[in-house]
Amino acid sequence: MDAAGSQVEDECAQYAGLPGNVLVITQGGKLLCKKIMHLINSNDVRSQVFTVLEKCEQRKYRSVSFPAIGTGQAGQSPAKLADEMLDAIMEFANKTSLQHLKKIKIVIFWKNMFRDFYESMKKREGSNSSITGLWVSTFKIYVGGKTQLNEKKKPVGLEKKVDLAIFQICGESKKNVDETETWLKNLISKEQLENVISDELIENFDEKHIDALADLQRRKHVTIQLENKHPPHHIKITGISRDVCFVFVEVQKMIQKIKDAEEEQSKAELVYNLVEWRFPGSKGIFVAFDKLTNMQLEDAKIAKKTHLTVKINKSNYNVDLNTLQAHDDRGKTISIQRVAKNEGKL
Repeated sequence: MDAAGSQVEDECAQYAGLPGNVLVITQGGKLLCKKIMHLINSNDVRSQVFTVLEKCEQRKYRSVSFPAIGTGQAGQSPAKLADEMLDAIMEFANKTSLQHLKKIKIVIFWKNMFRDFYESMKKREGSNSSITGLWVSTFKIYVGGKTQLNEKKKPVGLEKKVDLAIFQICGESKKNVDETETWLKNLISKEQLENVISDELIENFDEKHIDALADLQRRKHVTIQLENKHPPHHIKITGISRDVCFVFVEVQKMIQKIKDAEEEQSKAELVYNLVEWRFPGSKGIFVAFDKLTNMQLEDAKIAKKTHLTVKINKSNYNVDLNTLQAHDDRGKTISIQRVAKNEGKL
């Protein structure tokens, strides 16, 4: 907690007391990660690991790192701990249809624990061929910072389209040609610039972002390389100085949009844990708004706004935040609800 900083400590304290919480998710703070999951103290390590993995898959995280839970002040046996953690990972792999979580790391700080985890993994290696196959193909397990099941990941790159300019130099002597060649190279190098953007959020670039990079590369006549061999991922931009600077700013905007979206989703999750806004569904049963709309309604109420337009069943409704009545464009009126979860009443 000290390494993460006081901001994370304050955020953790704010949500730790909520009823029913088995873990608290905060920002990464000063640590080199996006989020931190803080577990409520428990001797059931297997259940804790399984819960964290479920939450990672639900929130579409690509990777997660575990410390050797329980070997510190809790004083649990490293061998027992290794079995419980790896049992939880195996159980999760068998029960879950994975779409997002691709990498699990177990970080061990003490060399004497390495043998316990290694032996625990070896026991599973030949226990069941189908499970072992899933283990190897689905996960990368890191122990002590070294890859035990190594699977090379191909870099995602952009097709390089470079128009070559060819200079033919003729002169009275080889010396004159060499001097002219050197002068040209120096002139070109003065105009050339290479800039590298390193950010872990680049890992989240999808086809839309790749297409945008390709368009920038084509329009600005620069070379863009998207590397994802080693985290943090980075983008290398090479070309004429003014064009490189322009593309650099555009890429930073793309990264900032991803960051803003993730922060908004995280805030929406926190708000949803406190307050739930509902609208009438089929047969008059109230159902919850999606989490982003839920947050927008709550933000509008806190800001003391009187009205907010939201979408319900693909139709736009104007919500009166004082009367909790919503009206669509055709004059239809419905009632909505605001339920404070910590109070259990309207």
